[in-house]
Amino acid sequence: MKTPAFMLFLGICGFALQTAFAYPVTVQSCGKPVTITHQPEHAVIHDVNMAEMAFALHLQPYIRGLTGISGWNKYTPGFKAQQGDIPEIATHYPSLEQLLDAGTDFFFAGWNYGMHVGGDVTPETLAIQGIPTLVLSESCFRAGHSTALPTLDLLYGDEEKLGEVFDREQQARQLVEGWQRRVQHIQDRLNGHRPLRVFLYDSGRDRPFTAGQYALATELIRLGGGENIFRDLPTNWGAASWENAGLRDPEAILVMDYGAGVSDSLKFLRSQPLLTESTALKTNRVLVVRYDEMTPSPANIDVIEKIAAFLHPDAAP
Repeated sequence: MKTPAFMLFLGICGFALQTAFAYPVTVQSCGKPVTITHQPEHAVIHDVNMAEMAFALHLQPYIRGLTGISGWNKYTPGFKAQQGDIPEIATHYPSLEQLLDAGTDFFFAGWNYGMHVGGDVTPETLAIQGIPTLVLSESCFRAGHSTALPTLDLLYGDEEKLGEVFDREQQARQLVEGWQRRVQHIQDRLNGHRPLRVFLYDSGRDRPFTAGQYALATELIRLGGGENIFRDLPTNWGAASWENAGLRDPEAILVMDYGAGVSDSLKFLRSQPLLTESTALKTNRVLVVRYDEMTPSPANIDVIEKIAAFLHPDAAP
């Protein structure tokens, strides 16, 4: 008879062999192949949104550190609970030295999300150090790798790539399938509703910083039953003009919250003379959205539902 201890030993051996046979894996990152030779054990993840993508797959045991969290965002209790004892090794963009000191064996970041074109931390400089990098697909535009308008397939694809990298393919597929069902349910309920004109205000006083045609946020607004008034801005995130914001007469305004509240932003918007006559401000149709909701992350699905209920309450479940 096989003893329980022997059966446990066989189970451990089987798991180890299964994990070993899962590697190497190759994923596409901004159109370039990236090969992962082993399951990462000292991964570094940049920014709140990408950290939440990793947390959705329960990858905390394999994460050595986070970067770019507290430099721009205020911690929320929910995020802090998921982070646990994972340290933040850089409050803003990490340096090459910081990544090397952390023993990084995998980096998940993006262009203008932890990396600058021509900077000291790029997929190429990290590859020299033996560190593979997965680049956030929405950001590939910043490095000239993509001119396709973003859809939720970017989020779905990146989540599935994380699943491949960490041998969590089945869990990633299940997540994505659940997200797809929720989005389709919203689209069914919004069928026949006219899209409302929406202005997304991130920041900026002299000029409004907002989402353009290459930002996933523009697609999230569309899926929520709106139409980004700056969907023709030829960038993902950039500066527009107050004149155009007023002329395009938004019917609703979304205000970005980085965790510290939006009272100053709301006060400024309501005092902006080029917006005071907008339909949105005259009807007080203003919705606060979080940074992680409007950048690629699992919270995208929540915010589509949130925007849809805000713009078209009659279509809410």
